[in-house]
Amino acid sequence: MRLESAWKAAGATMLKKQSTETPDCIVVDLGMRSACTQIEQLRETFPQVDIVVFGPHFDPDAFQAAKQAGATEVAAKGSIVERVSRRFPK
Repeated sequence: MRLESAWKAAGATMLKKQSTETPDCIVVDLGMRSACTQIEQLRETFPQVDIVVFGPHFDPDAFQAAKQAGATEVAAKGSIVERVSRRFPK
């Protein structure tokens, strides 16, 4: 919820999972069950869209698995708001 609030305040439009629109960026929480499977599916569906994943900074194995699954960028949970916010137009 904190992430969504911060991004909306920065001017982002949040799409629902059921949306038929192509997103500008996809954000995935590595703490989510089957996160890497979800990343693979998203990469297949949206081959040109950046997929940014976040998780605990002390889990390099999870970050590596996410990159192998198709993530464009990985970030520690504490920096994800800033990492994605800089993608928004000023």
